[in-house]
Amino acid sequence: MTTWLGEQWKLGQPGKAAHPNSRFCVSMADCPAMHPRWEDPEGFPIDAIVFGGRRPSGVPLVYEALGWAHGVMVGAAIKSEATAAAEHTGRQIMHDPMAMRPFMGYNFGAYLSHWLSMEQPGRHVPRIFHVNWFRLDDSGKFLWPGFGENIRVVDWILRRVAASPSDRVTATLSVVGLLPTKDSMNLEGLDKVDWDQLFSLPKDYWTEDIAETKKFLADQVGCDLPAEIARQLDEQEARIASM
Repeated sequence: MTTWLGEQWKLGQPGKAAHPNSRFCVSMADCPAMHPRWEDPEGFPIDAIVFGGRRPSGVPLVYEALGWAHGVMVGAAIKSEATAAAEHTGRQIMHDPMAMRPFMGYNFGAYLSHWLSMEQPGRHVPRIFHVNWFRLDDSGKFLWPGFGENIRVVDWILRRVAASPSDRVTATLSVVGLLPTKDSMNLEGLDKVDWDQLFSLPKDYWTEDIAETKKFLADQVGCDLPAEIARQLDEQEARIASM
């Protein structure tokens, strides 16, 4: 094959065939799984938006936002272990709003206001979910097997937004959002999944997390932070305090 440097290369040779960030440089039209209407100027309905962050502790495998505005706040509050795509290095936890921080092109307060404006009477808005494949147990091992098994979580999300009520799966209310009930996700064939630890919400962790998130948004967005996002942060902080 030909590398991004224009050199001939094959498996087993030194070097890499593609730049580590090449996933950001490929036309979406080349993706075989892309919906055929993805560029339709009339648009088409989206049922779910899935955010994610690489969080080794505290954050459950998946949860659903309580509503559109709460989901926008969840997106604004995303944190993740640093990757090669970001400006930080090492394994530190960094803020990555909307999973877009290295690529944010304009005032983030205005960006959040744009998201909030999508919710209007009579308009369909997607449900918002947050996933975390990377939570570790006390010995530093992954609590979730990841890779192809992540389709089980996607399946749960799809069944949460199913058009027919009879096809929908259940969820339970928590201080951070809606969590799957134990019988609502297909775990057939998986061994030793510690469900309780995978979905636990340590109060000390979330108390520190929401305080740090509020400080970050105050420092970085300041007076441009939409009032609705500030309200959602306050409400989540109050729910956590009542745990």
